Amino acid sequence: MSQPVVMYCTGSCPYCAMAERLLQSKGIENIEKIRIDIDLPQRNVMMEKTGRRTVPQIYIGDTHVGGFDDMNALDRAGKLDTLLQG
Repeated sequence: MSQPVVMYCTGSCPYCAMAERLLQSKGIENIEKIRIDIDLPQRNVMMEKTGRRTVPQIYIGDTHVGGFDDMNALDRAGKLDTLLQG
């Protein structure tokens, strides 16, 4: 069983799409996407939780991974699979 994945994103963000593809390549199909371009109050929630303004902002379980570059670096370091499996 994999950890729940939450991704703050927008509809036109290429890094959001790349993050989703990377997660799908790891077998993660159920990604809770919070669209901050549609649900504007969620932008403030995201910024309060993460201290960041850019998307995507990705949570795996309770761990804030960061954006696509951060998650990709975790994957290259061999740590993403372990995090996803909990």
